[in-house]
Amino acid sequence: MTTPLPQSATPHAPPLCLAPMPALRAPWNRLPPGATDCHCHVFEDPVRHPWGAQRSYTPRLADRHAYAALCRSLGLERTVQVSASVYGADNRLTLDLIAELGQDRARGVAGIAVSTTQAELHALHDGGMRGVRVSTLMKGYGGSDAMASIAVRIQPLGWHLQLHFERAAEIAALEASLLRLPVPLVFDHLGCVRGSEGVDHAGFQAMLRILQRRDDCWVKVSSWYRRSDAEPGCEDMRPLVQALVDVRPDRLVFGTNWPHPALFAPAQVPVDADLVDQFCDWVPDVRVRQAILVHNPARLYGFA
Repeated sequence: MTTPLPQSATPHAPPLCLAPMPALRAPWNRLPPGATDCHCHVFEDPVRHPWGAQRSYTPRLADRHAYAALCRSLGLERTVQVSASVYGADNRLTLDLIAELGQDRARGVAGIAVSTTQAELHALHDGGMRGVRVSTLMKGYGGSDAMASIAVRIQPLGWHLQLHFERAAEIAALEASLLRLPVPLVFDHLGCVRGSEGVDHAGFQAMLRILQRRDDCWVKVSSWYRRSDAEPGCEDMRPLVQALVDVRPDRLVFGTNWPHPALFAPAQVPVDADLVDQFCDWVPDVRVRQAILVHNPARLYGFA
């Protein structure tokens, strides 16, 4: 069923996202117990959880019940909710969901503002947050210029800095700075390299070097369908995943990116079971898959 256009999504508002696909089928590949979705969002009633006026997109409603149904269908048992950019530094929805599921099943990544106090950061930690996201693409988070100041503030909490770049070339430009940051790093969405840029791209190679030189650097295998230039099939992304597996399989985690925000017509929303099956095809070693889905997330986010 198509979600009605929210009242706040006027013709002058940021563009309205496509609605997520329902959980059509289970994947052909069975995921191991403890499998973790390390990158996802929920979008609920904007009256209770208002969207920021300065945002990059207007989401469709995609609530916790729909997400729970997806997890049951895919075989995902734990979740890392990334507080979406449309909420800015308002993390109440993510905290509410973590509290409902319990911290043995859910953790979160926050958005913060310059005005966020240390006391508020400690409260976010108590609520299950374990990192802060910055983005040079989406409005609502701080950009790369905020990395150093945020790192100083979150270091006492043991949090990581989650990096979302508009272009992978930014990793190469910031390589020296990224090596010096005093907190763990998590690169979103394969470093946001495009399939047509390939393994030899300067930004991707910089990320590989950082993975090798820092033992506290991680990469999310997620959202590759957005960066593929070989539709259908996304086969240009396979070599990127395989290169990461070859270098640091112990520093990779998997994410669905549900409900796939910031996709607009004529793009198509992916079938989530297809994404799981594609991941399993690209990572055929069951032991490596177990690490990416279960053991690595437990270490990064503090699951039992």
